[in-house]
Amino acid sequence: MQKTNLYQEEYHPSPVVNIWIEFRRSHIALVGFVLLLVFIALSILAPLLAPYDPQLQNTNAILLPPVWYPSGNIAHLLGTDGLGRDVFSRLMYACGVTLGSSLSIVAISVLIGVGLGALAGVLSGVKSSIVNHLFDSIMSIPTLLIAIVIVAIMGTGLLNAMMAITLALIPQFVHQTRTHVRNELQKDYVLLDRLDGASSLRVFTHSILPGMVELIVVQATIALSIAIIDISALGFLNLGAQDGTIELGAMLSQALDVAYVAPWLIVIPGMCIFLMVLSVNIVGEGLRSALRNRLHH
Repeated sequence: MQKTNLYQEEYHPSPVVNIWIEFRRSHIALVGFVLLLVFIALSILAPLLAPYDPQLQNTNAILLPPVWYPSGNIAHLLGTDGLGRDVFSRLMYACGVTLGSSLSIVAISVLIGVGLGALAGVLSGVKSSIVNHLFDSIMSIPTLLIAIVIVAIMGTGLLNAMMAITLALIPQFVHQTRTHVRNELQKDYVLLDRLDGASSLRVFTHSILPGMVELIVVQATIALSIAIIDISALGFLNLGAQDGTIELGAMLSQALDVAYVAPWLIVIPGMCIFLMVLSVNIVGEGLRSALRNRLHH
């Protein structure tokens, strides 16, 4: 028996559901999203799924090739390194360190950058000019170069590398937020809030910030890919993660001495970095398209 609908209402999905509907229309974006979820799952579940202790050395299995080589062993799917450590186990932990530290960097950069950008957008006069020109000048310098300079001053280590990349990414969020706030302050709905007696803080938090969520999400995906590359580059240069910490860039650096004998020690971590950055960029592009299409509809 056919059900009757007593209420002739149209279904209007929430903004998040609407974005997801538009996002899943792109098969490439879905593939990138699934790939990113795989990296996140491996990072979180590494202690449970890793077959070996990543620091465990086996002198009887030094430089064992991956399983697809004729002399490979199923016990070590991706082979072993120069100290007999299982590459697959180390790779899972390294993905967790690289991706986890990059996500932390972006989260802190968003909080600080959006706050400073809102302040710069609200300020006027000499203070505004000083803040705007200062951050614009910093943005002209590549983030990796800024991070290298800061690490050279603060010292090596993963924590210092994270702080350096965070400081290098903050100006990008400041610039985007400041520009958006400046444009929104000229619109009528902000003027109405002002006439109602709303303070600058209330205008930003209740009127401007909700409309910035899409901008922040898109900018955060770009920043995440930059953070992954920079944290890996600093680890490769021995300025980031040190010997006690397993990280993708550090794995590449440690494999240089045996690159000709065991090329898989270079290829496998390098492919992980490439696929991680590729998945983030694909998801970011899919989000941009979904947001654009949602606005047009």
